[in-house]
Amino acid sequence: MARRLSSQKLLKNKVLDAHLCTGCGACVGLCPYQAIYNDRTVQLHYCDLTEGKCHVYCPRTPTDFERLRQLLFDAKDLTPEIGAVKAYYLTRAADSEIRDAGQHGGTVTALLELALAEDLIDAALVSSGQEQYLRYGTIAADKNTIRKSARVKFIVSPMAAAFNQFVREQQGRAGVVATPCQALALAKMKLTQEKQETKKVNQLQLVIGLYCGWALSMEKFSALLAQKSIMIDDIKRMDIPAGKNILELYTREGVKEIPLTEAQACVREACNYCIDSTAEYADISVGAARFAGTDEEQRGWNQLIVRSERGRALIDLAVKRGVLEIKEAPAESLRQLKVAAMGKKKSALENIARKSGSANKLLYLDNGDAMVKEILRAKA
Repeated sequence: MARRLSSQKLLKNKVLDAHLCTGCGACVGLCPYQAIYNDRTVQLHYCDLTEGKCHVYCPRTPTDFERLRQLLFDAKDLTPEIGAVKAYYLTRAADSEIRDAGQHGGTVTALLELALAEDLIDAALVSSGQEQYLRYGTIAADKNTIRKSARVKFIVSPMAAAFNQFVREQQGRAGVVATPCQALALAKMKLTQEKQETKKVNQLQLVIGLYCGWALSMEKFSALLAQKSIMIDDIKRMDIPAGKNILELYTREGVKEIPLTEAQACVREACNYCIDSTAEYADISVGAARFAGTDEEQRGWNQLIVRSERGRALIDLAVKRGVLEIKEAPAESLRQLKVAAMGKKKSALENIARKSGSANKLLYLDNGDAMVKEILRAKA
């Protein structure tokens, strides 16, 4: 009888060595053997568990997506392009100070501050920085800490690892800001049937997802910046302005511009195999406004997708408390978003098939899943 490979070995063979690791950190903080080193997930020591959570929670291992969708969302809200949609709005923080501190409309910052103020969560887990521009998840229990972490950097922050650490050390309720792969990892944790793990996972009270097309490899991006004589620690935030093929770097010396093609050459390989650009497994998803209109009309607004009942309740409360300005989004905006999201899915499936060597081998995806079938049908 063939001996089963350990979960850690499977993770190494099928994810880490295959360059599928997203850096989400779902495998980190569960035991001493997995860790984040600089921009990478590394294995420090061999573990022989055959059903380890490191493999189960990883967003790039086989997933029962159908069960996840049934668990988290109403079937009537599901769309093949962007997942569950209860409502779709253009939003921004009503407080101009939050808008100034945050990215684009400051919606995420406003919602986190509201959740804390209304005692819906005890802490917000947000991305923060350290030397050499590396990112990590930090616990924010007040608005000042949230605002300091509000700017987007396009570098992976292991937020699932931050949640693992939080539930290991604290008993409170957490809200997490997550990219699509991180939101999927957190959602997979909810499938656990272990009593002790369920208690920990239930501490997760809110997931606010961020739209994400890709994340930068720290190693590659650092090399590019060195070529352009840009000090990486001088960068305060980044942005991709609507209608422009550039990456803007807001530095201590002013705004620097890098052609988007050069920046995209620094993208992590794992991002090429991701089919989710709108954080489909979050309660609420937020991105920069992209809709029919002028660049000036888009500036300072977010797109927001309400996905779950919990997300709906928070948005309703935000309107009641006057912390968000909301307006109905043009139908063309939603159409454009769906087209772009489906384009990402098609491209990812092509890359997956190319990597596996067969259109019938989709790595962490299942050809029989309803979502995958919709993408394949759209490709035909």
